[in-house]
Amino acid sequence: MRIIGLDIHRVFAEAVALEDGEYRRLGRVSMTRDHLLAFATTLRSTDHVVVEATGNATAVLEILVPNVSRVVIANPFQVHLIARAKTKTDKIDARVLARLYAAGFLPEVWIPDEKTLARRRQVTRRNQLVKSRVRLKSIVQSILHAHLAPRCPHADLFGGKGRVWLQAQVFPEDERAAIKRHLEEYDRQTEAQRQVERDIAAMALEDADVRRLMTIPGIDMVVAVGVMAAIGRIDRFASADHLVAYIGLNPSVRQSGDGPAY
Repeated sequence: MRIIGLDIHRVFAEAVALEDGEYRRLGRVSMTRDHLLAFATTLRSTDHVVVEATGNATAVLEILVPNVSRVVIANPFQVHLIARAKTKTDKIDARVLARLYAAGFLPEVWIPDEKTLARRRQVTRRNQLVKSRVRLKSIVQSILHAHLAPRCPHADLFGGKGRVWLQAQVFPEDERAAIKRHLEEYDRQTEAQRQVERDIAAMALEDADVRRLMTIPGIDMVVAVGVMAAIGRIDRFASADHLVAYIGLNPSVRQSGDGPAY
């Protein structure tokens, strides 16, 4: 069996093959679909390919899976040998991935199904829009602060009453024009967020697990979908304790000798 270590970067991937205890550099592969498809045709049906978890790892996996025996995604936070390598090069990273897999010590990442991936993408889109809208509000607040405007008496500066109050403040013409642009962009992103939330809601109605989570006080549709997007298939966890540990809600004790426990 040949093991291929693939260290993925933004524009290229470094490939190294481990076979019969010997390493052979396969070179760099451009991170485009055409180049990856061409690289996949050079692989053997018995090969095992190991890649780090990156933003485009799933797309790489889809291209390579039909041509090899198995594709594994490694948890980058647990591959300590890469971080501790004295000489940090792409070639060493790819070799370490292959070596850890061959030794049976590679910390693997669960590969989500397409439904979970789509749900994660939608949750991410909504989060990005929420953060962008908050940023636009902060920009307008900074303009108010720069021109000594009083505190807005209304709860929502971008609400109906807040906008009327904002219009009555004294600003230079360029600042007033900037505020107008920020409000227009805020409205555009608000509509985009509503559309994403409608799409998320359509997903939620089809999922019994999401509907069940929504019966818990304090968990609305967005939170429930976000939880299920993080969990994926719940039956992949051997027990409730494993699920709690995966989410990070299990407190741990750190104590040395007779010192205080944290």
